[in-house]
Amino acid sequence: MAFVFDYEANAQKLEEFEEYIDSKGKSRGALMSVLHRGQSLFGYLPIEVQQLVSNKMNIPLSDIYGVVTFYSQFSTVPKGKYEIGVCMGTACYVRGAKKILDEVEQQLDVGVGQTTPDMLFSIQATRCVGACGLAPVMMISGDVYAKLKANEVKNILESYRERGENNES
Repeated sequence: MAFVFDYEANAQKLEEFEEYIDSKGKSRGALMSVLHRGQSLFGYLPIEVQQLVSNKMNIPLSDIYGVVTFYSQFSTVPKGKYEIGVCMGTACYVRGAKKILDEVEQQLDVGVGQTTPDMLFSIQATRCVGACGLAPVMMISGDVYAKLKANEVKNILESYRERGENNES
């Protein structure tokens, strides 16, 4: 699914962001700081925001896109209300994390690095989360699900879906 950046809804954020970029100047050394600020303001770095950075800092868009897609802290799509991370570290992987991840993707009908159209869920395949004795592990917005089995995923996701529909945190 393609997300459309809404210039009108983001007008105030765009103004604040442009002021921030101007305060940093056109130094390439300020690029990471500028991108972090954009990620913080918008929740992600769509191509429209990257283009703004390119124009204001006189840096080729391809260079900015390369930085945004290289570093995992940046996202080119908005994040869902609930961020799902399935640990794919060695212990989790050998204990069935791939089956867990496949089930999450099937249940939500989106892949790793994507967000559901209802903006409730985002999926990430993460590296070791340091809970190897609890493998396989899935985290949803800070909640840890340990020694997980693929057949448990549907009920877990449904509980978050119900919370989201009821506007609970």
